[in-house]
Amino acid sequence: MSLSSLWMPFTQMKDMANPPKVVSAKGVIIELDNGKKLIDCISSWWVTLHGHGQPEIAEAIYNQAKKLEHVIFAGFTHDPAEKLADRITSTLPGKLNKLFYSDDGSTSVEVALKMAFQYWKNKNIEKRTRFLSFEGSYHGDTIGAMSVGSRSIFNEIFRDLLFKVDFIPYPSIYLDDPNIKEKEEKALEVLMNYLSQRGDEYAALIIEPLVQGAGGMRMCSSNFLQSLEKIIRQHDILIIYDEIMTGFGRTGDIFACIKAGTFPDIICLSKGITGGFMPLAATICTDKVFEAFLSDDPKKTFYHGHSYTANPIGCAAAIASLELLEKNYNQFKNMENIHLKNLDNFKNNKRVNNLRVCGTIAAMDVNCVGKTEYLNKVGPYLKKKFIEEGFLIRPLGNVIYLIPPYCITENELNSIYSCIQKTISFI
Repeated sequence: MSLSSLWMPFTQMKDMANPPKVVSAKGVIIELDNGKKLIDCISSWWVTLHGHGQPEIAEAIYNQAKKLEHVIFAGFTHDPAEKLADRITSTLPGKLNKLFYSDDGSTSVEVALKMAFQYWKNKNIEKRTRFLSFEGSYHGDTIGAMSVGSRSIFNEIFRDLLFKVDFIPYPSIYLDDPNIKEKEEKALEVLMNYLSQRGDEYAALIIEPLVQGAGGMRMCSSNFLQSLEKIIRQHDILIIYDEIMTGFGRTGDIFACIKAGTFPDIICLSKGITGGFMPLAATICTDKVFEAFLSDDPKKTFYHGHSYTANPIGCAAAIASLELLEKNYNQFKNMENIHLKNLDNFKNNKRVNNLRVCGTIAAMDVNCVGKTEYLNKVGPYLKKKFIEEGFLIRPLGNVIYLIPPYCITENELNSIYSCIQKTISFI
């Protein structure tokens, strides 16, 4: 067979050789058609929470598929959608009580942006149409999500289609960083400058809390998020948390907002929501936001939807995944300590810097020739070498990061770090 009919994401197909073909996966192991086995160090693009082939989720999907595979969700409802919404909202802080289903991370962000924009329109406040975001951010590949994402190779070609956004420096920190306070003060200073110029024009601020994903696994502190929230609240601006990657235990707590002790108005969830089995997303808002859409005026209705909204099979998978998350709480809670123990071995390694960890996520920057960006050629080189050694690690340019399934053992995680140490020694 060939790739003649396929067009792969984030891939220049002109020079694409036949990629490894996956035939099965179980736990942290992915098996290729040539019999080679790889440890999945990145949860297959950050979605496989508990490990591949979890029987509890597979069984939930099977049972739901026999009963109800799908039904229109405009004007109808079903048990899996109701049960999942109740489970998620009961876990979230504040008054995040109203859940809107969609398909994937990017669409959940689109929902959040439209929700925030229309919120002010429904309150007859016409001026609040701008958004605040952060440098280095990535929120998806649909037009709205690209607009609030940092300008980069991902969206440069579409620049004329994107709406204007004001970007704040992301105070990226690392272990033993002596400049945390300085970085945070600079970011807040830029924010305050924007607010002094047009504070009454902003509909919402959107941020990836604690960890920026595609931007290079850059991390910020809980203290910064608390300071940020305090300032934004003073200007009555909505806060959107993009927890598409950070949700469901990735930062060491169920949600990053809980770990940070902050309370967004809107939160976006996807990726790990079904344990990596089914596409599903959710955008949850506070009662305050929801109530702005309750009206006898049809123009105040939230006219948004997707054909597969609240798919019963996806909801059933997510319920099973949440049950596993609660049952195996310590699997993700204790992973940070294993990361820290291994990162100690890299502190004096001149080939890497900016060691950082947040919950189940760890990262480091490779010192190499060229810009420290996504297109740095060291990334594809390292990826190839890691696969040869039996590890699926997909660097973001010169950034090596790990975000493994929660079922990984300490020995398996240690072996990943040994491979990294060996591989970077040849750079």
